[in-house]
Amino acid sequence: MTLPLADALKGRLIVSCQAPPGDPMRQTDTLVRMARAAEAGGAAAVRVNEPEVVAATVAAVDVPVIGLWKDGDTGVYITPTVRHALALVEAGAAVVAADATARPRPDGSTFAELVEAVHAAGALVMADVSTFDEGREAAARGADFVGTTLSGYVPGAPRQTAPDLALVADLAAAIPVPVIAEGRIATPEQAAEALTAGALSVVVGTAITAPTALTRTFVAGLTP
Repeated sequence: MTLPLADALKGRLIVSCQAPPGDPMRQTDTLVRMARAAEAGGAAAVRVNEPEVVAATVAAVDVPVIGLWKDGDTGVYITPTVRHALALVEAGAAVVAADATARPRPDGSTFAELVEAVHAAGALVMADVSTFDEGREAAARGADFVGTTLSGYVPGAPRQTAPDLALVADLAAAIPVPVIAEGRIATPEQAAEALTAGALSVVVGTAITAPTALTRTFVAGLTP
């Protein structure tokens, strides 16, 4: 299943259709419409949060759904346990995205155990990593895709304002599984640069699907 999906994603855009807690956009129907709009615009896949939204999105679009489940806001909270991962598979996710950083998981499990459980349930795994070593380890533990999602976001790591294209290039040259560029990709030009650096495909979220955050950016720019 990995190879056909990788072929479908090659050189194309994945749109992250999410909204943070408290945001007016954080309604299942709204997020599903967002996913449908992304599909209509040419997205090859969508990335959505929580089983309810995954199930509703799977029923509404024809492109693959990458599911994750954010539970909490500190430590490992992107699909932190096997239970979370299997709930996403049950909801219909073709790919389960999960934190694959070196930090301990809240239930004491390992990333390899999560991969094994998801594969046994018939889905694929996208490892969200923050460093080269984490990406290489995730690939060795069976991840089907490795994403640069968490580069610059793990406590203690240097803050960044641009996509980590160096990490994309280093991983693409070193691991046998496809690399997906994600994080701070704000323009079509940056997305194209990520593909040139070796990414299979590119995930864009805020620059497309976050009107609240984008409005704040314009407001800040107009403030003396």
